[in-house]
Amino acid sequence: MIKVNIEKENNSFKTITIKGHAEFAESGKDIVCASVSSIVLTSINACISIDNKAIEVKENDAFIQINKKYDNEIVDKILNNLVRMLNELKESYPKNIQINER
Repeated sequence: MIKVNIEKENNSFKTITIKGHAEFAESGKDIVCASVSSIVLTSINACISIDNKAIEVKENDAFIQINKKYDNEIVDKILNNLVRMLNELKESYPKNIQINER
């Protein structure tokens, strides 16, 4: 299962951590993992293209963490959209994605 942990501060995203594997299908054929990867990497690249200092990204196999360094209105909208898209994917694949917000 992919686990998404979202930390907020003052109603704004502070940290988004995504880890694990969806286990929907075998490696290389898992549409849930591919969808999460696409959503997350596209969002990270969009944030970096807007303001390359607004976020810090840590990653390794089956783990990626986005730390927001400071507020940027457009970056905040991109991160809101990232979470919205993950929630929509979770609706279709509730056994493969878990999202926790605090």
